[in-house]
Amino acid sequence: MSYRNQFIWKRGIQLSIDCYHLTEKFPKSELYGLVSQIRRASVSVPSNIAEGYGRRTQNEYIQFLHIALGSLRELDTQLIIAKEVKLATPELFDPVLEEVDRMQGILVSTIQKLKS
Repeated sequence: MSYRNQFIWKRGIQLSIDCYHLTEKFPKSELYGLVSQIRRASVSVPSNIAEGYGRRTQNEYIQFLHIALGSLRELDTQLIIAKEVKLATPELFDPVLEEVDRMQGILVSTIQKLKS
């Protein structure tokens, strides 16, 4: 099975796409600030899932899932800051923040399942 068939990787890809669409609405003055950081953090999530899946051992995979989880928490923080300083309307942020919460739950659950 390829990492591309993994549910968690597919969700990460969609989250990254959603973040790109959201940050398109930000002011141009944020291009090298939060836009860049949000995009990098969102891309890091599925990238680390894919990289970990290709490693030799399950423990290495778990390590990369932890890295993806860290990137997801970084993304969550950046989105909260962007929302608080009103870089876009709350209605645009809420679905993305909800997906970040769901992804955190999925990643934590996956890590716990693999550890047991």
